[in-house]
Amino acid sequence: MREFGDEVSITYVMGGLAREIEPPHEPRILEWLELSDRSGMPVDPRLWSEGPIRSTYPACMAVKAAVEQGPAAAGRYLRALREGLMCFRRKLDAPEALVEEARRAGLDAARFRVDLASNAIVEAFGADLEKARALDPHRYVLPSFELGSEVLFGAQSYERLREAALAAGAQPSNERAPDALSALGHLGRMASVEVEAVCDLPGPRANAELWRLATEWRVKPVRVLTGMLWEPA
Repeated sequence: MREFGDEVSITYVMGGLAREIEPPHEPRILEWLELSDRSGMPVDPRLWSEGPIRSTYPACMAVKAAVEQGPAAAGRYLRALREGLMCFRRKLDAPEALVEEARRAGLDAARFRVDLASNAIVEAFGADLEKARALDPHRYVLPSFELGSEVLFGAQSYERLREAALAAGAQPSNERAPDALSALGHLGRMASVEVEAVCDLPGPRANAELWRLATEWRVKPVRVLTGMLWEPA
């Protein structure tokens, strides 16, 4: 999004990964570890051994409730859910936990609570399920990305997504890449690999810059089992 600016916008369609999550959970632990290894994003899969969630549907409906407060709020909330589940082992499958996450993400928690309990949110999530499955009912793979007339299934590299965005008519903004401190101040908590991508810093330079800022007490490392997140100090 930094590269394309206003040329690209995101519409979140919640695919409802699992109505009910049944044990055994060990395969999910291994899957998360493999994804972390491939992507460079930190995870802590001990969620699945300490307090596994029962369903992803409550979190999906919570994102639809966050959408009611605007796209920026929805983006912050989805990020908070991902970090809460995959990095901090929070059991985010019940209303009170989901409301607390909205508060952490800077949303209007009282409004969020009302929206989350409404029939309109259930209907909005149902419409999302239908749209996600209509993309290709035989290859129901998450995440999926629809850019223009092209649909990409499963995890994709930024280069592949960029190619699809260009094919759909988006034009790069040619905006200069921000420095690490500015990126963290604007986007909030980030992983090292995200700082690399957003700031156009090769891995060693990104990590060196982040630790330099940490020694100056300007950013703070947040340890996650397989890596590190960074946030403004």
